[in-house]
Amino acid sequence: MEHALVVINDTDAHRALLAESGQLAHDNGAKLTVLSWITPSEIDEAAKNLEVIEHTEGTSYSSPDSSSVAERFAKEFATDVFASLDDRIEFTPDGIVTEGDERAEKIIETAERLGCDHLFIVGRRRSPTGKALFGDFAQQVLLNFTGTVTLKMD
Repeated sequence: MEHALVVINDTDAHRALLAESGQLAHDNGAKLTVLSWITPSEIDEAAKNLEVIEHTEGTSYSSPDSSSVAERFAKEFATDVFASLDDRIEFTPDGIVTEGDERAEKIIETAERLGCDHLFIVGRRRSPTGKALFGDFAQQVLLNFTGTVTLKMD
């Protein structure tokens, strides 16, 4: 492992995956990137909330770049998770904007752009019918990423 990419969201399974993968990358001397994603609908919701705050406070805020919101979450989440570990884990935060159906593709593109050879993801348990009808994020990543994929089930 030279460079690992850990894909996170705000769940206990992602927290556990991040702690394990961070320690593994540290122990192997590998670079570590922590990637979070945000959907366009989450961006719209955040913009509406910002408008309410601006109206209430009588102030004005500039809307942050969408991917920077996801990157900031990755940084804060990873800093919190790694604070509980004995070793100091160094990482680079990153963020993307994506819809569910293109998430696997964008994550793989990000991993390839960064030169990652190991990808850590959380998958959900789904019935065979659910996978056939809706596809499966983890399955798409496992089949299409050229490096090693570690999958933790949620």
